[in-house]
Amino acid sequence: MAVHETTDATAARTPNRGLRWLRRNIIAIAGLCTLGYLILPNLVVMVFSFNKPNGRFNYQWQRFSTDAWRDPCGVADLCGSLGLSLQIALWATIGATVLGTMIAFALARYRFRARAGVNTLIFLPMAMPEVVMAASLATLFLNMGIQFGFWTILIAHIMFCLSFVVTAVKARVMSMDPRLEQAAQDLYASPVQTFLRVTLPIAAPGIAAGALLSFALSFDDFIITNFNAGSTVTFPMFVWGSAQRGTPVQINVIGTAMFLVAVLCVVVGQLAGTRRKRSKRS
Repeated sequence: MAVHETTDATAARTPNRGLRWLRRNIIAIAGLCTLGYLILPNLVVMVFSFNKPNGRFNYQWQRFSTDAWRDPCGVADLCGSLGLSLQIALWATIGATVLGTMIAFALARYRFRARAGVNTLIFLPMAMPEVVMAASLATLFLNMGIQFGFWTILIAHIMFCLSFVVTAVKARVMSMDPRLEQAAQDLYASPVQTFLRVTLPIAAPGIAAGALLSFALSFDDFIITNFNAGSTVTFPMFVWGSAQRGTPVQINVIGTAMFLVAVLCVVVGQLAGTRRKRSKRS
């Protein structure tokens, strides 16, 4: 009789224990499932970068091959459009980061009459549909008589990347402790020294986040670029055009390489942050 009571008590505690474990880890499980769902398309692109399709479309697995990896520029104009996208993204990142950082410091540190209006205007490109902004910029360039090409794309990319940089840097600047700068001034540091040795290092993570986000958005943009490119073809436009005629495997190779580079940057950043925290503790 006692054996049966012990067995029943154990069986009653087992579901409760599993339920408690599920409650404790439900957020982690949901996060891992979401992360897996987001990474799954990248894994599909990676797998199909080793495919050798029989026809023009790389949508069905045929047989394993590394030909595309050995010759990633085997498709005409692919590497040319890729280099152009990287160049535009780099210059757009520099321009948006410099202008956005100055605007963020002005909005966070100074009081002026049009401050509320500028804050509203900064958020408009983030809230506005891309097709509306693209059409507006195209109309502006047409009315000004500017020929579509590299410079119109660059100006358009700086315009919509600016809001993201301002948002990231402004949030970092507003969280800074002003007593640190006051302490530097009390120690007879000049304004330039205070900015370079105190303010800029503290704001650097926000500036870096805005710059990385600008680079990714600029390189990946299609809608605004398509409206303001003219005959210029960037990598997203090349992918869109190729998808209508047949997707070459080299596109999967470029996508896989970019994904691996992004993952490597994240891993290096995490390792550097972990090492920095350990050095501060020791």
